[in-house]
Parts: sequence; structure tokens; C-alpha cells
Amino acid sequence: MPDLPTPQDAAEAALFSECWDTVLSYADLCTSGSAAATQLAREAFAHGIREARSADSGTHRNGGRRAPRLPRIALLLTAVRTTAADWESQGEGHRLDPELRLWLNSEQAARYTGPPLHRPLALRALRDMQGPDAELLWLAEVEALPLPVVARRLGLDPSGVAEELTEVRGLFRDRCLSNHLDTPLSPQCRSYARLLDAITRSPIADTPDDLSRHLARCVQCAEAASCLRLHGGALPGALAGGVIGWGGLAYLERRRRAAEVRLGAGRPDAGDPDDEAARAGADKARVLRNGLLVAAALVSLLALAVTLMPRGGTGDNAAASGDGADRQPVADPRPSIPSADPRPSDPASASPEPSDRKGSDPPTRHEDPDPEPQGTSTSTTPADTGPADDEPAACHVRYDLVGQWPDGFQATVTVTTEHALDDWRVAWSFRDGQRIGQMWDASFTQNGARVVVDAADYNRSVPADGSISFGFLSSWRGKNSPAYGFTLNGQDCTRA
Repeated sequence: MPDLPTPQDAAEAALFSECWDTVLSYADLCTSGSAAATQLAREAFAHGIREARSADSGTHRNGGRRAPRLPRIALLLTAVRTTAADWESQGEGHRLDPELRLWLNSEQAARYTGPPLHRPLALRALRDMQGPDAELLWLAEVEALPLPVVARRLGLDPSGVAEELTEVRGLFRDRCLSNHLDTPLSPQCRSYARLLDAITRSPIADTPDDLSRHLARCVQCAEAASCLRLHGGALPGALAGGVIGWGGLAYLERRRRAAEVRLGAGRPDAGDPDDEAARAGADKARVLRNGLLVAAALVSLLALAVTLMPRGGTGDNAAASGDGADRQPVADPRPSIPSADPRPSDPASASPEPSDRKGSDPPTRHEDPDPEPQGTSTSTTPADTGPADDEPAACHVRYDLVGQWPDGFQATVTVTTEHALDDWRVAWSFRDGQRIGQMWDASFTQNGARVVVDAADYNRSVPADGSISFGFLSSWRGKNSPAYGFTLNGQDCTRA
């Protein structure tokens, strides 16, 4: 007589059915092809189940108290990252996205396995929360599920779930502040801690100039600012970037799109006009999608530069550029639940690669099929160039205004070079007194209108016909004309 399934088996099967698409979505970002993505997802799922079992067994050893554990989806996503790191160390890194490989060998990745007090603030705070509170926060903020759906999934009263979510957000903020104060801080950072707490509590408070300059240069305090600022839609980005790590914003964008697909792109089913859950979820998905870029701009991303915005056409930038946006793996056929017992990686056991997903060749860029989110001021404005020259320029620049709000904006700069570079420096000028506050994937100095940008340690080398890409947050007053006079290593660049 065959063994009957245990309650644990049933729970794990339900978890697989509920979370497989989510895990595969992130694994797809992390790999160089569909077969590798499926294999990574399967191994990560097995790893995550083993970790969940270990935490659950710790509950009994602790006299009924649950051992600290991330929400189920967050746990599985971190298992993807951990499994990818194992592939890299075992000589299987060629199956991973090249940008992820760079990140896995950087100081940013080392934070996730280093001393607990130096790990990302959002990760520490989420672990400190009670399990049901952490689940509610993750499902509502990162997975973008409608609150009625979250309530059903967690067994909560739908009429009170919104109020409970507001309370949980506050608890998360309290944990972040407490953990920030527990972190070994320099005297200067500690002197700003209370001011940072006060400024981030108010949506209308002005940031003093000295604190703004400090946040532009201090990794720890910039990360704290992104976690403490609950208003303006910043929380999903802080959670995804701090907990997942590499590709956090790209994953976040995929979940927004998946939510829109589930809800008919924001339109409740015409045959069910009273479906309040669908309408509420559609509105939430639309509002969160529209505010994603502004949210990313409002948070201080310097601390999570590589984590949140890897350069090039992969990782987070893939979501912004449309590269791979139509490769949603959420509709892929689901394999059987992976065994939680360790077994070697077997690429041949992965599912065959569908023709509409990426293969081993580098993905080609294409137009994002999604319309531009309303409510953001998005445009692509070619930068003005210096004096014309008879010889063609060896570099071309693209200046993109990603989003703009009453006193600030987010922009990206992409410079294509015809020659290979061992190091690079990009410079330009502003016309209207704009002042940069934070920058990622590079460092900067600004003297009046002139800005000079230097390469980060991980992106100094650029191949021939390769590109340099970085982004920044800046203030503006009255007028916000595009930057002009771009140079690369002292040579004038033409508009792209």
C-alpha cells in the first residue's frame, strides 16, 4: 500500500503550486537561457524547502516559538540567489547572466553572507518581524497582490486588512530604525540618525543641505533613508532591493506586469461588474506600476547601486528597457515539485527551451510592448553636443529623463564608445542650476554647472562598441533643460 501524503507534503505541494511562477520569474532574470532558468528554479526551490523545514524544526526546539524566517516567497527568491552563487563557485557560472556574475563577485554580494550587522537593512528588519506580519508586507508591497487576495491567502478579515497593512508598514520602519542604530556607525552617521528619522517621517519635510550631501556619499545612511521613507511608494523598491539583491527592481517590475495580466490589464471582467476584489486589485496594480519609477527615484539607491540597477541590458535595466519584458515565464508549463533532497545539477533534465524565450545568444533589444505609465514624466532627450568636428566622434551619448516631480528628477546617461577602454570619465554641464544628489553605477563630483563622473570599480573596462550606463537623482528649480557638452575621457560625444 503506498504511503499516504503527510500534511508537510501537502503543504509543500501547495507552496510549489503557489510560488513556482514567482521563483521561475527571478531565475529567468539570473540565467542565460530558458533551460538554465528552469534548472536554477528547481534547485532553488528544493533548497528553499530544506531551509523552511529547518526553520520549522527550530520552532519545536524553541518551545513552540517560531524561528526567525523570511516570508515564503522571499525565502525562495533568496534561495535562487544562493543557488546561483553555488553555480558560480562550482564552475557553472557560464549559465548565469554576465551581470549577475559580476555582482556575485562584488562587495555588494558579500554583504548577504557577511556579519549580520552589516547585511542590508531591509533584510534584517524583515527577519525581525513576526511571520504573519512579514508575509502581509511582502505579498502586498512586492508581489502587488490585491488586498482581498492577500486577506484570503493569509486568513485575514478583508475589512481590516488595509488598516493592518498600515500598522505593519510602521512596524517595519521601526525595525529598520532600530537596526540602523545597532549598526556600527561613524560618529558623523550617528549624529545624523535622529534627523534622518524625522525627515523621512514627513512627506513634505525638506532635507537640509548637509544631510543631503551626507546621503549622497554614505552607503549606510542612504540605505537607511530608503527603508525609513514609507511615503511616495518607496517601500516596494526598498524591500525588493534589500532582500532579493541583484535584479530587485527588474523582479519588482515583472510582478507588476504579472498582476496586470491576472487582472486583465486593470479591467475587471465585464461579466462580473461587482467583483470588488478585482477592481481594487486592478487599481492597486495600476497605481503601483505608474509610481514605480518615481518610487525608485525617491529612495536613496546609492547604497544598493549594483543591487538595484545593474548596468547593460540585463537585470534591472532589462525591465526598464523592455529587454526581456515579453519573456514572462509565468505562463510556462510547471514541472513536478522538485525534491528537497540534495541532488547534483542536471542540465539535461530541464524543460526544452521555448522559441520565444532567450537562448544562449545575447538578447537583442526591442521596444517595450507596455505603454508608458501615466503619471510620470518620461522622455528621451538627446543631449546637446559640443562644437562640430570634421572627424566623426568616437562616442555617442543618450540622456534619458526617466521621471520628474516638483523639485527633483531621475535621469540615466548611456554612452557608447567605439574604442575599448580600461577606465572612463564622463563629463557634462547643466543649464538651469540642477544639483545631483545621488548616483549609481558611478561616482561624481559637481562644481557649479559642470559634472564629472568616474567609473565604479566593477565597470571600468568597456569593450569596443560597448556602452557605459549610469543613473542619478537631481534637484531642479523653475526649468529642467537637458544636460549638454558631454565628453568621454576629454573627447566630445555626439548625440545618439
